[in-house]
Amino acid sequence: MSLSREQRREYRAIAHNLKPVIIVGDKGLTENLQGELERALTDHELIKIKVASQDREARQEAINALCESSGAEVVQTIGKIAVIMRRAKKPNPKLSNLLRHKN
Repeated sequence: MSLSREQRREYRAIAHNLKPVIIVGDKGLTENLQGELERALTDHELIKIKVASQDREARQEAINALCESSGAEVVQTIGKIAVIMRRAKKPNPKLSNLLRHKN
């Protein structure tokens, strides 16, 4: 599922005021981090993640690995912050960032 330009623009606008929910630290992609990512995507659908690595390629590899393992798609990457999204089968209207910010 590839996102159109309009969808990316809309998701970037929604994500602008969000804070990072997942922070990838020195330990990298642990099982606990994968579980937390799964929970965050199921609850919120659209989230920000922060990768604390100084190396640009290592950050990009971590973001790609997270998306590949969770089935999410990258909306935007700026520096150490990435916005990713994955639609939930049954989104919760109180938690889903996509539903809460619909016009």
